[in-house]
Amino acid sequence: MTSSSITPRALTDLRRLTPARVALGRSGASLTTDALLDFTLAHARARDAVHAAFDADAVAADLGDLGLTPLLLASRAESRRDYLARPDLGRQLDAASRARLEGQPAAADLALVIGDGLSPVAVTAQAVEVVRRLLPRLAAAGISFGPAAVVTGARVALGDEIGALLGARIVLVLIGERPGLSAPASLGAYVTLGPKPGRTDADRNCVSNIHGAGITADEAAFKIAWLVREALARGASGVALKDESGEIGPVAELTAPDEARR
Repeated sequence: MTSSSITPRALTDLRRLTPARVALGRSGASLTTDALLDFTLAHARARDAVHAAFDADAVAADLGDLGLTPLLLASRAESRRDYLARPDLGRQLDAASRARLEGQPAAADLALVIGDGLSPVAVTAQAVEVVRRLLPRLAAAGISFGPAAVVTGARVALGDEIGALLGARIVLVLIGERPGLSAPASLGAYVTLGPKPGRTDADRNCVSNIHGAGITADEAAFKIAWLVREALARGASGVALKDESGEIGPVAELTAPDEARR
């Protein structure tokens, strides 16, 4: 299809299908005023998401309402400035948090970690609802879980240290993803079998784009539960575990995987 054959109606329909910036038009050699203002607003929202304050106490209280035991922890990044400039500090617990975890009883199967990441607003908006929908699925699959760590200044790899200190078989990290111009409040979920310092991204499975216009909380909970269960059953996660949850569908019972696959 040539550019001359694309009708205004076709461009309008295309823009309805995606939040991506397509068919913006132009005014002379520049963007139209509306397109420029929309881009500027989206950029400001993304920056605000990165620098937003993380209300760890509120998240912990909501987790408590779900029957979980929250643990308030912190990384070695003492400020948001340190967190952004020194990613390595966000991958290590501070001394007080480490000491607190060393006094905890060992987790059964799964350690849950909720960290602010690069979008605290995503955690506030999405994390507790994902956990709410995830807990019954884990329970139905016979997967036990211990305390829920709520961590300020967290990077994904911090879950490896937390999971190891809790003696968990597997760790789930729910964390704010790097904001995009169309998704400033997107949550990511990372599943790692056998957590310990030194694990890499190749050892993890990720469910990304959890937000209002992306993967729903229920869809995310289904995928996460499938990954956790299969990782424990197969003894592998990351590149060794392909996400085949879509072949079952979210309406299938996780407790009957063999029947669901037939």
